[in-house]
Amino acid sequence: MDKVLTSRNGPWIAGGLIGLVAVALAHFGNPGNMGFCVACFTRDIAGALGFHRAGVVQYIRPEIPGFILGSFLSALLFREYSPRGGSSPAVRFGLGVFAMLGALVFLGCPWRAYLRVAGGDWNALYGVGGLIVGIFIGIIFLWNGFSLGAAESNPKAAGLIMPLIAAALLAFLFIAPKFGENAPIFFSDKGPGSQHAPALMALGAGLLVGWLAQRSRFCTVGAIRDFLMMGDAYLLKGIIAFMITAFAANYALGTFKPGFESQPVAHSDQL
Repeated sequence: MDKVLTSRNGPWIAGGLIGLVAVALAHFGNPGNMGFCVACFTRDIAGALGFHRAGVVQYIRPEIPGFILGSFLSALLFREYSPRGGSSPAVRFGLGVFAMLGALVFLGCPWRAYLRVAGGDWNALYGVGGLIVGIFIGIIFLWNGFSLGAAESNPKAAGLIMPLIAAALLAFLFIAPKFGENAPIFFSDKGPGSQHAPALMALGAGLLVGWLAQRSRFCTVGAIRDFLMMGDAYLLKGIIAFMITAFAANYALGTFKPGFESQPVAHSDQL
């Protein structure tokens, strides 16, 4: 299986499996067309920790710690664990802020954009179109010499920070500690934050997807960049398989509902 994932056909396999897992998570409790959404799930985790107080989007989504731990364990197992960093951290932070602003205005990261299309939400076509245009603008910057600089090797211990944070988040989820009378871990009673698949199922899905992505290099943004910039469709295979299997699963489950109106956790403001 590992040889398949690391071959030229790896993105087909990884993307197809991730699409199926995403629809299964929505079927078992996650919000509609939101089996996975890195931006939305990170927002929910921030709310659960009290960093924002929007009561309808507060929940520690175990998929995100699962992604981190699954890819970390995969890197360890296959001797690819090599922490790197240090190039343009301020610029990366700023770009991350704008990426989250765009994703949360749209209501979905690139993963969820494709899932929304696969579920029949045609509003997401505008978001995908905007994403492609934005990536092309980024390519123009690259063609004109923009670079974040080469990342440097970091101490082995530095790479443990994110896995430890992921483990702490899981502890907060399953133990739900209270740090004083008015400062608990917050969980939504209504809205998208109250809709979630069983925690252990979601964690298992996150671990699986983290492993698949680490081995196959599955990437929804890099795939479009490589195709537009170099004509390389290697990673694009993953997006195609992702959408095909998600559509097929939605159709089989009766959750493919094409249209612009009344789509789950969405709006119809195309601009």
